[in-house]
Amino acid sequence: MPKQNKMSSAEVGILWMTYHKKTMILRIVDYFIETSDDQKAKALMQGLVKKLNPMVDEISALLKKDGAAVPIGFTMEDVNLEAPNLYEQGFDITFCRILKEISMGMYALHTTLSYREDIIMFYKKLTDITQTYYNLFTQYLLDNRILPAPNFTEMPTSNEYITDTSYMKGTNLLGHKRPLNTIEFGLLFHSLETNITGMQLMKSFAQCTKDEEAKKYFIKGQNLTKEIIKGTENILLENNVQPAAASGGVVTTSTIAPFSDKMMVFCCYLLGGFSIGSQGFANAFVLRNDIIAKSGIYTKDVYGYVLEGAKLMMSKGWMAEPPKMES
Repeated sequence: MPKQNKMSSAEVGILWMTYHKKTMILRIVDYFIETSDDQKAKALMQGLVKKLNPMVDEISALLKKDGAAVPIGFTMEDVNLEAPNLYEQGFDITFCRILKEISMGMYALHTTLSYREDIIMFYKKLTDITQTYYNLFTQYLLDNRILPAPNFTEMPTSNEYITDTSYMKGTNLLGHKRPLNTIEFGLLFHSLETNITGMQLMKSFAQCTKDEEAKKYFIKGQNLTKEIIKGTENILLENNVQPAAASGGVVTTSTIAPFSDKMMVFCCYLLGGFSIGSQGFANAFVLRNDIIAKSGIYTKDVYGYVLEGAKLMMSKGWMAEPPKMES
């Protein structure tokens, strides 16, 4: 058998990142399983945990084999399984679905940074798990009328080409805005869907943390998501579109934190980073300048929020340092 190549610096980095994200997800889902009253939802989440635990072990084995330290990540010390339910039924699967969305995006990136066949195949397995559970979570939410599908429209009966660059202005000489196309609507709907859930998540974190700096950070994130939701809804209403967006789940009155402050801040930091990446990708397919301009403002604000989260974690000693490059 040919000798296996040494793990590259990029591969060390992506496995390190994946370990942190996977251990965070496992702790969140552990709590959701403990507090779920819905047997089908519980079974879905238990199935996910059963699939993910061996993948975390595989990351440890890959790193150890090449002489690398295994990250600490998030442990059972970061979750309080005795904490009362912080969320009403439906939030658990709604948030799990969003975590699978983030995972799909990250694995696509990580696969392109992988060169060793065993690491490429590792991310293929993770992608298969993620796509399977994304579908299972989506169908559960649809079946239980927790997640509404995007609005319907008439089917196109012909093919047309754009012949005037005024299409990108979004308005004509009379100031009338052109209707959204289906791609633009889909991206706006997705933004609304994820930010509504994000707003509820940050509200819950602010409600239960005892750390004043973390509380201010969560409240700032909650207000930022509210601003994005309001701006997105305004664009849709200006186009006479009333989206049937999901509620994102309801937060209970509990003030007992199920997760450590360290993990809650990291979670918001991760969600912010995902928002920046997905928004940047989405803007490449939006052909109305007014929407792109507004999105650019939100992206700048979210980027500032992510940096603030990084600084907060550093000041508290919560941010693990990524593996260094040799000087």
